[in-house]
Amino acid sequence: MTKHYILTLDPSAKYEWDRCTVRNPITADRPDFAHLLAEAVGQESGSYLISVEIQVQVLDQTYTESFDRSELPALPQLVALKELAA
Repeated sequence: MTKHYILTLDPSAKYEWDRCTVRNPITADRPDFAHLLAEAVGQESGSYLISVEIQVQVLDQTYTESFDRSELPALPQLVALKELAA
């Protein structure tokens, strides 16, 4: 079973739980790994000794950088619509 997730690592995140997150790329929900494992064994009641293999392949990477908004170039002034109508 192959599932795709977005792993976000942000050591400077405000809260500890936001420093390393795994999310569904479509819904942005955090995956319930226990539920995924239950699906894999057929969801029959009982206790299971299981082996879980995690193979990670990076498909794409984006960098998020902290930046000072004052460093952004100024946006051009917008012409008022009233002036365009004249």
